[in-house]
Amino acid sequence: MIGQLTRRATLGLMLAAAVSTSAAAAEKIKAVVIDGYPARALWVKEFTNFFIPEVDKRLAANGNYEMEWQESYGGSIVKPKGVLEGIKLGLGDIGIVTTIFHSSKLPSQAISAVTPFIAPDARAVAKAVDEIAKEYPTMQNEFAAQNQVYLATGVVLDTYQLFSKTPINSLKDVEGGKLAGAGMNLRYLEGIDGAAGVRGGLTDFYNMLQTGLVDHAMLWPEAASTFKIAEVAPYMLKADLGAVNSKTITVNKDYWDKLPDEVKGVLQEVAVAYRDHVAGIAMDRAAASREAYVAAGGTVVEMDPAEREAWAHAMPNIAAEWAANLEGKGEPGEQMLQTYLGKLANAGYTPVRDWTADLSN
Repeated sequence: MIGQLTRRATLGLMLAAAVSTSAAAAEKIKAVVIDGYPARALWVKEFTNFFIPEVDKRLAANGNYEMEWQESYGGSIVKPKGVLEGIKLGLGDIGIVTTIFHSSKLPSQAISAVTPFIAPDARAVAKAVDEIAKEYPTMQNEFAAQNQVYLATGVVLDTYQLFSKTPINSLKDVEGGKLAGAGMNLRYLEGIDGAAGVRGGLTDFYNMLQTGLVDHAMLWPEAASTFKIAEVAPYMLKADLGAVNSKTITVNKDYWDKLPDEVKGVLQEVAVAYRDHVAGIAMDRAAASREAYVAAGGTVVEMDPAEREAWAHAMPNIAAEWAANLEGKGEPGEQMLQTYLGKLANAGYTPVRDWTADLSN
């Protein structure tokens, strides 16, 4: 009996020693994550709650590496528009870049923004854009020029809608008004008489509406709920402009080159899982967010389908312009556009307007 206890104790000590040795053998890798948006923003919150734990879990399975995370959000290192430059300069190792702020440096990232009125589905758009990024070198090369490695595209909104300070029942109520937008979506206003776009970020919209700098804003219900937009814009026109990719996870290239292959692989895998996770949450929260907006005093008006179609045809063919711009740089813009629309069609989404109609071939 004593011999059995001694053997068990010895085995226990050996096991404890093995675990201790394994833990001690894990190489620690520091990672500074940055975003200018606050921690309460959906994509930032889920980076903390999903991306980081998932990376930790997968690395722990082998026990070779352990990440030491340092998260810096809400402007502590960079403002919302400064993530691209911050990652380029090494102010952060991993960042969530809001791509709509960088149309000149990241033109191919606008592929979903230049094709409105198609898919109010974050999951379908995120998957299609990310596949385009991995099937064509264009998007990854744009980030490479910014000293960054592309991991995955994120879509955090089900669909853009119009929010207003005053009752809004149709586009007539938008004519002559000032409307806040974040980037390419301001081009949608070119089909509305007298409407003027004012560029701003999501964190700016509340004050822009409250102070009268703008009369209306384009954003999505989850963001409207999170940032209490009903307090300053209690009217929403449900136009279903469509989901748009606006977030991309990138890694500083110098930092990336020093990472072990195992860590690189896990980061790439988890970025795709995060892509689908965030898009799923965006869709799950869409209906609840509209209800929360109404509960907070907001009024929702469904846009007439015929007027919605007329709006789509009134604006310039910004998709064809986008493709031509890339073609002029030697990139396969037209092929990327056709492939992207084909992916959405396979997912069951048909555009209100055929954005390929004006392509050169």
